[in-house]
Amino acid sequence: ELVEIYKKLYQKILDGVVDTSLHRHDLGSHIDRKRADQAENIMQIMWPTRYIKGFPEHSPLHERIVRVAKVILGDDMEMDFDMLINKFSHTDTPTPWHQDASYWPPLDDQRSCSSWVALDESTLCNGCMWFVPKSHKGPLRHHYKPNPTEHVRQCDCSEDEGRPYPLKPGSATLHHGYTLHYSRGNTTDGNRRAYIVACRPTDMINYERSIGFDHGYEGIKRILNNPVNESK
Repeated sequence: ELVEIYKKLYQKILDGVVDTSLHRHDLGSHIDRKRADQAENIMQIMWPTRYIKGFPEHSPLHERIVRVAKVILGDDMEMDFDMLINKFSHTDTPTPWHQDASYWPPLDDQRSCSSWVALDESTLCNGCMWFVPKSHKGPLRHHYKPNPTEHVRQCDCSEDEGRPYPLKPGSATLHHGYTLHYSRGNTTDGNRRAYIVACRPTDMINYERSIGFDHGYEGIKRILNNPVNESK
C-alpha cells in the first residue's frame, strides 16, 4: 500500500498530469539517447516532495527514513533532499560508478545516509544497485565527467570490487556519501523506479544552504550550473 502511493505519483509524472520540468533531468545524458520515444535514458527528478500534496505529514516514507537515520547516525539527522529515478524499459543505460559525496560541497561533518527505495522489483537485468562493501570508510576517489558537457560524474571502479543488491518492491538499501555504487542498464520490458531520500546533520544542511547549495530545490539548472567540486 505504501509503495502504491509513490508509484501513483510516478505515473502522474509520466502521464504529464504533474509537470516536474523544473526539477527533471536525464541522469543518462552522458551517452546517446537510446529510445526516441522517451525524453531521457534515466529520468531523475529532484525534490519530488514539492509535488506531494500535504508534505511532510502525508509522506510516511520520509518519516520512516528520517527515523532510521536518527537511530543509526544521531538525533540531529534530517532530510537534506530527495529524488525520483526511473530507468525506462530497454534503455540499457548504466549509471556510472561514483560516490555521492563527489557531487556535494566539502563538509566538516561527513555523516550521511541515503535510502534507495525500490518501487518496482530491482534485478540485475533492470538495474539493481551495486555497492562496494566498506567503501564508506573512504577515500573519496577521483571523479571525472564521461561527457564534459554533462553533469554526470564517474570514478574508476568495476563489478569485480562490488556486489549486486536486488530488491523487492518496498525494500530499501542505505548508503553513505562515500559508498561506491553503480547500476547496470535496464534491458527489460518494464520500468525500474526508485525513490531516494538523503539525510545529514541539521548543521550541515544549514551550511549547504548558506553557500547556495540546495540540491536543485529552486530548479535543476542550479545544479547543472554549480561549479562545486569541479576539481574532484
